[in-house]
Amino acid sequence: MILAGDIDGTKTTLGCFEPRGGALRAVSSATYSSQEHAGLDEIIEKFLAGGAPGLLAACFGVAGPVRDGRCAATNLPWVVDERQLASRFALRRVRLINDLEATGWAISTLEPGELATLNEGRRQASGNMGVIAAGTGLGEAGLAWDGERYIPFATEGGHCSFAPGNDLEMELLATMHKEPGHVSVERILSGPGLHLIYRFLRDTGRGQEPGWLSEELASSDPAAAISRAALAGRSPLCAAALDTFVSIYGAEAGNFALKVMATGGLYVAGGIAPKILTRLKDGPFIERFTAKGRMRPLLEGIPVRVVLAEEAALRGAALCAAAGLISA
Repeated sequence: MILAGDIDGTKTTLGCFEPRGGALRAVSSATYSSQEHAGLDEIIEKFLAGGAPGLLAACFGVAGPVRDGRCAATNLPWVVDERQLASRFALRRVRLINDLEATGWAISTLEPGELATLNEGRRQASGNMGVIAAGTGLGEAGLAWDGERYIPFATEGGHCSFAPGNDLEMELLATMHKEPGHVSVERILSGPGLHLIYRFLRDTGRGQEPGWLSEELASSDPAAAISRAALAGRSPLCAAALDTFVSIYGAEAGNFALKVMATGGLYVAGGIAPKILTRLKDGPFIERFTAKGRMRPLLEGIPVRVVLAEEAALRGAALCAAAGLISA
C-alpha cells in the first residue's frame, strides 16, 4: 500500500493507493484544513487511525521548495522532512516533491473528461510540457522528455517578478510598489491576488461596491465571492477584477510556456481554473497567452488545457511513490 499527499496552504489531502496490474487503485482519501493543524505528521496520524495495512512507501507533494528531502512550506508554518516522517511512521521510503511536480506526474494519466481545451494547438510528441496552477499561491512545473517518458521537475517560477503588460497593470504594479516586499506574480495570480486586484480597482474609482457584496466579502472567502458575483453578472466591478486576473494569468502562462518550450502542451491546474472555466474560455486568456511578438506563431501551436481532476496532485504523488518502489 502507498500513502500519498497533496499539501498546500489551505488544505491537505491524503490518500492510500494499492498497486494492482500495473496501475494504482485508490483505496481511501480524506481532506483536512492545513491551517488547523500544527504539522503534516499530525494529519497523517489522524488519517492512519483508521488503519492502513501493508503501508510501504509515501510521497507528498508540498507547496514550497524541496531541498535535500526537506521543505519549509511557502504558505504554512510547517517544516516537512522525509527522513523524520519515514522514521516516525515506519515507512520503507518517503519522498517529498513540489506540489506542481506531483501534478506533473499525473498528466499522462488524465482522461479526456478530466481536461478542458482552451487552445487546440498542434502537440509535438516529444516536446516539453508545462503545468501552471493558481490557488492559495502560484505553482509552475515542467516535464522534460528523456526519450522514453516525461520527467517532471519543479520550479519556483511563481515567485518571479510580476511583469505588467498594459497601462492598467503598470498602475497596479506602481500601487503595489508602495508597500514593502517583492512584487511577485504569485501576489496577483492567487486567491488573495484576485482580492488584491478587486481592491485596487475599487479604490481607484473603477467601480462601486454594493452593500450585499461588502457583506459577502466580510463573511466568506473574498476570492470566491468575487468570482461568484462576476460569473453571475451581479457586479461589474467583480467582472472587471476577474477579467484582469484572467488576462494576467494568460500572460504568465505564455511566459512559462516559452521558458520551458512547452510544445508538448501547457496544462492549467489548481483550484481556481475549473471554477472560472467559462471566463478562461471566453475571456482574454489565450489572447494574452499568445501575445508575445515574434513568438506568437510558436505559442499559437501549443495546446492549452485546463485540468479538471480535483485530485490530480494526489494521484501524481502516488505514482511517484510507486515509481520509487519499483526502482528501489
